[in-house]
Amino acid sequence: MKLTKYIFILYFVLCAFSAFAQDDSEDIDPMLITLKARIINTADSSAVPYANIINNRTHGGTISNGDGYFSLEMLNVDSLVITSVGFENTTVKIPRNYNGYNVLVIKLNPKNYGIGEVKVTGEKQKVDMGIGSGKTIDVAPELRGDAFNEAPPIIAAFINPISYWQYYLSKKEKRKRKVREAQALEKNWEMHSKNYNKKKVMMLTGLNEMQADSFMIWFNGQDVLPYTSTEYQVRSAIIEYFHYYMIEKASKKSSSKE
Repeated sequence: MKLTKYIFILYFVLCAFSAFAQDDSEDIDPMLITLKARIINTADSSAVPYANIINNRTHGGTISNGDGYFSLEMLNVDSLVITSVGFENTTVKIPRNYNGYNVLVIKLNPKNYGIGEVKVTGEKQKVDMGIGSGKTIDVAPELRGDAFNEAPPIIAAFINPISYWQYYLSKKEKRKRKVREAQALEKNWEMHSKNYNKKKVMMLTGLNEMQADSFMIWFNGQDVLPYTSTEYQVRSAIIEYFHYYMIEKASKKSSSKE
């Protein structure tokens, strides 16, 4: 009698454990959803505009608007890779309880560029030789040109060998060039985003918001628009490549019909 009782208790415990393990390991069913989200900066909770959002499964995606908002049709089991200039790349997995009705907040961490120690030293008073000074320049030093990145010519090794080898061997000079290049890239991107955005694409092409998202993903993949493009160059590139985009779409439609 006791043996039967123990067997019954053991059987009950094993069944309960099996049911718990099954519930815990049960995978979520894939379901099509429309993700509505906003990307913000973790440093000050400000919006991150024009960030690239790529679906790892389909390799398609979209771009956030000027206020950091975007919407994307996807499966609830998909993961997204979000990139933006000046921020760390982030991979996002959609929460299991997300139902597609509320706005999901996604946070990006800004990149920090380390700058070496800066020493401040005094200078002797200069003698006025009666020669006027040149005109002051209001442009930031990092945007006055790429001279800080230009390697000295080989003849400089004979004329001024100390300066020549300092350019190639000095860690301080290499660090300066990297910092200035990062600052220039960030500044150029800010200028570039004013000329290239979804509103401008919609105005030039006549596309609606969803169509503009698709075109911009295709256009970005062509890699024809440098960050330093002027407004005229941006407009010309959008109009020219929109023509190619429509030809490509028409070609795909005709081939699918055949």
